[in-house]
Amino acid sequence: MGTDGFATWTRRFEDERERRAAQGDPDWERGAVLHRAVWAGIQRFQVGEDGDGANLVAKAEEAGDADYARAVRLFVAEEQNHARLLARLLAGGDRPALSGHWSDTVFVRLRRLLGLRTELLVLMIAEVVALRYYRALRDGTDDALTSEVAGRILADERRHVPFHCERLHHSLAELPAVTRRPVMVLWRLLLLAATVVVAADHGAGLRRLGVGRRRFAADVMASASEVAEAVLTPRPDAWSGGA
Repeated sequence: MGTDGFATWTRRFEDERERRAAQGDPDWERGAVLHRAVWAGIQRFQVGEDGDGANLVAKAEEAGDADYARAVRLFVAEEQNHARLLARLLAGGDRPALSGHWSDTVFVRLRRLLGLRTELLVLMIAEVVALRYYRALRDGTDDALTSEVAGRILADERRHVPFHCERLHHSLAELPAVTRRPVMVLWRLLLLAATVVVAADHGAGLRRLGVGRRRFAADVMASASEVAEAVLTPRPDAWSGGA
């Protein structure tokens, strides 16, 4: 990051908003044809992308950094756009969006337990899992509309992860040095538990996308190692993401 801190992230989000507006939506008239197990996974991830983000925005504003708070609002808007894209994709396959799912309820309640640091650590679990899922969805189907939607979301998520790494780097710097790495070790253990649940819950859909449960879990945890190191280094924005 430059010397202007999170103002750089604000500009990145604003630039992406302008690019997205110029690009326009996918061609929804194409429709989408997928196996029912893949549709079930999309329905569950659509629920996870939905929400107003009010709790996260409020905590960001309390942190006292106006640039960061602005960037968080733009991040939330991108997540809401992901929910919209997935809902339109579901409609293209004549599939309904779910009103809720237990896994999303658990994540939301965990995120709201404590302050901004805890909220971001829990949010990052969902983000890292999502990186691998959307890559599988982009690459594992021959449905053009699905691949395009997943590719758009994946590109956004690859920016979101280093954004959160940057904030977590500053947040963990407020803790005693001896506690920082154990915090990220605990985070990785929680991520592993969440990944096992997701792999089990989405196993049939992942197989249809050419990714078995074990490979999915292994790929998520490999990415997690990179994320944890990014948070702990002086250059958390250097996280490069996956293929």
